[in-house]
Amino acid sequence: MTARLARLKTRGDFLRVAALRARAARPGLVVQAAPQPGEGGGDVRVGFTASRRVGNAVARNRAKRRLRAAASAVLPRRGRPGTDYVLIARAETGTRPYAALLADLEGALRQLSRPPRGGKE
Repeated sequence: MTARLARLKTRGDFLRVAALRARAARPGLVVQAAPQPGEGGGDVRVGFTASRRVGNAVARNRAKRRLRAAASAVLPRRGRPGTDYVLIARAETGTRPYAALLADLEGALRQLSRPPRGGKE
């Protein structure tokens, strides 16, 4: 099933997703996920961010462009409808091979879709 991609744009949405603390880190990116508030439509919503640790403005923009391309290739078929995702660039995002970046995103989504293990909450 393919879901439609919508964008997260407001700071509040980014903070809400980060507060849930459901995250998966890979060498090329970090993915955070949270269910959409309210009824939560059938869309997958996604936001992108890159901090100064990634590099200068050129490097951050390149990293976000690569994340957008990876998200548009993977999230429509692998993303869970009614879920918000935030993709965070890492220092390696801009130089990592594109196939490896796609594999990182798919692996992170698989990790986030598994039920949490028992233990401390």
